[in-house]
Amino acid sequence: MFRFANIEFLWLLVSIPVLVAAFYAYTRHKRRQLAEFGDPELVAALMPNASRVRPIIKFSILLVALTLLIFAAARPQMGIKETEETQHGIEAMIALDISNSMLAEDVAPNRIDRAKQMVSKLVDNMLEDRLGLVIFAGDAFTQMPITSDFGAAKMFLNSISPDLIRTQGTAIGAALDLCVAGFDTDFSDADRAIIIITDGENHEDDAIAAAQRAEAAGIRVIVVGIGKPEGAFIPIPGSSDYLKDRSGERVVSKLNEEMCEQIAQAGHGIYVHCDNTNTALKVIQKELEDMKQAEFKGMAYKDYNEQFASFAIVALILLIIDFFIFNRKNKMLTKLDMFGEMKGEK
Repeated sequence: MFRFANIEFLWLLVSIPVLVAAFYAYTRHKRRQLAEFGDPELVAALMPNASRVRPIIKFSILLVALTLLIFAAARPQMGIKETEETQHGIEAMIALDISNSMLAEDVAPNRIDRAKQMVSKLVDNMLEDRLGLVIFAGDAFTQMPITSDFGAAKMFLNSISPDLIRTQGTAIGAALDLCVAGFDTDFSDADRAIIIITDGENHEDDAIAAAQRAEAAGIRVIVVGIGKPEGAFIPIPGSSDYLKDRSGERVVSKLNEEMCEQIAQAGHGIYVHCDNTNTALKVIQKELEDMKQAEFKGMAYKDYNEQFASFAIVALILLIIDFFIFNRKNKMLTKLDMFGEMKGEK
């Protein structure tokens, strides 16, 4: 099994096409300048050691070296020991509200980041359980199918932001139905739970009925209300302004605890309020610990070999080669014609 331990560094690969475009624009600009200077054949005769090929080769080498260094920074790893492990645990689906109201800062740093922090700590304590992740706003989507790979869970969790769903709203009912459908039907001996993390605002559908359907399927619904009942303004990312309504007034997002409690009651679960303390996390952990566990088997890679050194070494070799390639022709090496530039092509 191949994976990247620091996969976020792969975003740096976006810089590669930007550099290619910049180099192309710079090369064209230089050629236009030479054309304005005089006749191309005369200019070439005045600069016998100038090379059009070598700068391209040097840039290509640097580009490949940069790509390899980015891969090295992402820490590629290879799983070398696949084992079938027997574990005892429960199944849980986490449904996380990522609507714009979750950007409100009545809990630090804001509702969605506070929720992600809590889920991350929760995952750290679910060592032998199976976990899935659903995100929702006006629509609901499965971000991660149910699995025991908690490394993947952390990776998916870090990538969550309100930008993932364009349609605004809080479709709690759709998220609940998606969570129910996401459970493994062959893993029915263990207790199952859905953990909904939301501010309870602007629900688009019948969340109460969805919670009742989950309860009828033997699934407990735990609702985590995040935020404060008195509410807070919703900041607009990338600016110092706040979200406004049609009349130009700042929108105040309030935690709807009444709705959260009704959903939890319909799902035969509990409601817990999440603030800046770890109280909610402890309550959820205690609730999950009291649930019935079952035995299941899964494949896991226990040992990983770091592969970044291979990428770094090749990149270093390429940088050394690039150092010894000059932009201009070397008179002593001209006869070797290393880059297909014959004397007659001056």
